[in-house]
Amino acid sequence: MAIEASKSGERTPKIRLGMVGGGAGAFIGAVHRMAARLDDQYDLVAGALSSTPEKSVASGRELGLDPDRCYGSYEEMAEKEAARPDGIEAVSIVTPNHVHFPAAKAFLERGIHVICDKPLTSNLEDAKALKAVADKAKALFILTHNYTGYPMVRHARELVRSGELGDIRLVQMEYPQDWLAEPIEQTGQKQAAWRTDPKQSGAGGSTGDIGTHAYNLGSFISGLELDELAADVHTFVAGRRLDDNAHVMLRFKGGAKGLLWCSQVATGNENGLKVRIYGTKAGIEWTQADPNYLWFTRLGEPKQLITRGGAGANAAAGRVTRIPSGHPEGYLEAFATIYTEAAAAINAAKAGTAVDSAVVYPTVDDGVKGVAFVEACIASSKQNGGWVKV
Repeated sequence: MAIEASKSGERTPKIRLGMVGGGAGAFIGAVHRMAARLDDQYDLVAGALSSTPEKSVASGRELGLDPDRCYGSYEEMAEKEAARPDGIEAVSIVTPNHVHFPAAKAFLERGIHVICDKPLTSNLEDAKALKAVADKAKALFILTHNYTGYPMVRHARELVRSGELGDIRLVQMEYPQDWLAEPIEQTGQKQAAWRTDPKQSGAGGSTGDIGTHAYNLGSFISGLELDELAADVHTFVAGRRLDDNAHVMLRFKGGAKGLLWCSQVATGNENGLKVRIYGTKAGIEWTQADPNYLWFTRLGEPKQLITRGGAGANAAAGRVTRIPSGHPEGYLEAFATIYTEAAAAINAAKAGTAVDSAVVYPTVDDGVKGVAFVEACIASSKQNGGWVKV
């Protein structure tokens, strides 16, 4: 992706970035920092990186931040950074789910752009409240559903939008993992501990952690709006407090049907996100483990393999492609695409100009839909799989 330049030909200044969460031992914080650096659009200058002041300051110093900008809490960081002439312009929120709402609110209300990890919040009430704050704020809200940043996902979305698939009939989504096949949260494993804790994660386990990704991706590509669902949500590991497997039937507005499976106890699966979409004219299939390829099949014709950067890739894929075909791009690059799309929107907001219509990123509205999906799954399962409006 090209680095943005000003009208004078000079490079647009980097966006001053802060981070909430993502300190020592955190997986996703490091991913966000790498993604923000990849296209050279941000400078990380401040942080409230851990849940205790001591750990937060230590993590900030380890990253080379100015000790004066290593804060003990996000509240302190929001207040002090907003008062600085060189304060942060955007903040990444990479905490457990229950912190997303209060942290995002604190920065949005001070006019600081928010780039937040998914799911939006730990419950639908907070999600709707955060949308109300974001809608009123003089700042942008970007949700990091990073799988929407893959070039071949963008290609697939454009195929649907241009009518190449015809009328969409079926949307199949799956996201199996096996890392929680045993009760590793009981051993103190940090990532497992908070993801299986309803106080931190919310009502959904696998549904909230990975089911929201599969649902968002299917919706992003197909452009369909969910009407109702019927879910069988289950916990296989004894003693676990949240679900680790779910099968969900979906009815979309307009008549299309869907099926979503998410599991964190599917032995032999590392990170098996896959989306298949079938229309009256053609079908597509994309797998996250092999993301540089998209299968496209017109009815009655042989399957066609479209490659990232290859002759068949469309403009939507090309604008988020960094290197030539045959050189794999993956997870970090897709994550970086969300950050770079966010940078384009933030820079446009700073300049008072309209953002390029090609710029695409998940919004607070996508986040509300994701949390509504999780809560509908839980409600349906409690009704023995009854259909629930979303």
